Amino acid sequence: MIIRTRDEKMMSTISYIIVSLFALVAVVPFLIVLINSFASEHSIIYNGYSFWPGEFSLEAYQMVFQNPEKMFRAYGVTIFVTGAGTAVSLFLSMMAAYVMFRKDVRYRNSLSFFLYFTTLFNGGLVPYYLLIVQNLHLKNTILVLLLAGMFNVFNILILRNFLNGSLPDALIESAKIDGAGDFRIFLQIVIPLSKPAMAAIGMFTALGYWNDWWTPMMFIEKEDLFPLQYTLYQILSSANFSSQMVNSVPRLDMPKESLKLALTIVATGPIVLLYPFVQKYFVQGITVGAVKG
Repeated sequence: MIIRTRDEKMMSTISYIIVSLFALVAVVPFLIVLINSFASEHSIIYNGYSFWPGEFSLEAYQMVFQNPEKMFRAYGVTIFVTGAGTAVSLFLSMMAAYVMFRKDVRYRNSLSFFLYFTTLFNGGLVPYYLLIVQNLHLKNTILVLLLAGMFNVFNILILRNFLNGSLPDALIESAKIDGAGDFRIFLQIVIPLSKPAMAAIGMFTALGYWNDWWTPMMFIEKEDLFPLQYTLYQILSSANFSSQMVNSVPRLDMPKESLKLALTIVATGPIVLLYPFVQKYFVQGITVGAVKG
C-alpha cells in the first residue's frame, strides 16, 4: 500500500482542481451550443444564450433534416472518405517516414529537403486547379476528395522524428540478420511499434477529411458526391439568402442563430466520439518512443 505524504496529497488536489477548471473551460461552450440549438429563434434573440432554453424548439433540426435522404447520403460520403482516406494516408505517410528514417537509403536527405521545400513554396491555386481538372481529370469523382488530403508533409516529418527517437537501428539489423525483408520489417515491426504516433496522426488526418468543405466546393458538382460539411454549408447559405430576401419584413420564426448551432452539433457530433479512443496516444505518440534503446 502506497502512503502519500501531506504535500503529495495537496499537490494532487491542486492538480485535480486546475485540470477540472480547464475541462470546464473546454466543455461549457460546447454545452451552451448544444442546449441552445434546441431553443427557438425568438428565445435566443430576446434572452441570449443560456444554460436552459427559454422556449424549446426543434425547428432548426427540422430545417437541417428537411431532406433526410440527402443528409444521410452526405454522412455516408463523409464517413467513407474519412475512413478510407485516413487509412491510406496513414499507410503512405508511414512508408515515407520509414524511408527517410533508414540511414542506409541513398538520397534520403535530398528527399527530405524536397518534401520540406513543398511546405514553403507551392504553385498556387490556378495551377492546382488545372492539374486536378485538366491533367488528372478528377473533377466530380470521389478520388479528388480522397487524394486532396492524403499526403501531408508535416505528418510525415512528425512520424520520422518519432521513429528516430523510438526505433533503434539494432532492431532493424537484427530482423535483417534473421532473414526478414524490408517490407516485412515495415509491416511486422515498424507499424506495431508506431501505433501511438499513428493513432495521433490518424486523428489529425481524420479531422482534416471530416471538416473539408473547400475541396468539394472547388471540384464537385454532382449532388450525390457532396460530403456533410459542404451540404451544411449550402443549407446555411440558403438560410442566409432567404433571410436577406425577407429582410424588409422581419420574421422571428425563421431560424438563423439556432440553425448555426444545430449545424455545429450535426457537423461535430460524430467525430467527437473518436476522441476517447485515441486520447491516451496524443502526448505519447508525439514525444515518447515505443521502444527504449
